[in-house]
Amino acid sequence: MPWLPNDELFAVLVAISFAAGLNVYATVATLGLLAHTHWLTLPHSLSLLGNWWVIAASVALFAVEFFADKVPAFDLIWNALHTFIRVPVAALLAYQASAGLSPMEQAAAVAIGGTVALAAHGGKTAARAVVTPSPEPFSNIGLSLGEDVLAVGLTWLVTVHPFVAGGIAVSLVVVILVMIRLVWGAMKKLFSRTRTIRGAASELPGPE
Repeated sequence: MPWLPNDELFAVLVAISFAAGLNVYATVATLGLLAHTHWLTLPHSLSLLGNWWVIAASVALFAVEFFADKVPAFDLIWNALHTFIRVPVAALLAYQASAGLSPMEQAAAVAIGGTVALAAHGGKTAARAVVTPSPEPFSNIGLSLGEDVLAVGLTWLVTVHPFVAGGIAVSLVVVILVMIRLVWGAMKKLFSRTRTIRGAASELPGPE
């Protein structure tokens, strides 16, 4: 398909940025393969993604992440380190994809791309922090596989139904923000109760 018109560009950026926030290597590899097979015509500013060297490097890194991201405890370290990869790469993709827009629009595209990727990455990391303490590894593996499928599927879907893919990404961002708000509120209440209990315990008379 040809590169998308401007009225669909931001929907595409939201979907691609969300996918990159989950798995940047799978997203870049999928975009490259779609471009190389002429399923998707990327703008000139992103044509490098269709190069076989870039595709091969992305696939190799995806293979590494595929296994590293499914090891309990190590996946937390892996995802923490990738905060400095997924978000900047998503912002860079948004910058390159919006090269034909005005400077203000391009700045908005970069901000949206980075923010959406950060939300996806943050939601992924938070979910891992919840399931990692589980004694069995299957929850980590299942969650990671779901993220891989979502990243690749969302990247492919944006080439045929950009608004649907963008809508899914926006909905997931909203869900992530709501969940973070709920978790943060629960943690504040827990810490508040802990302080109250400690304060009450300190006021109890000690043994004479």
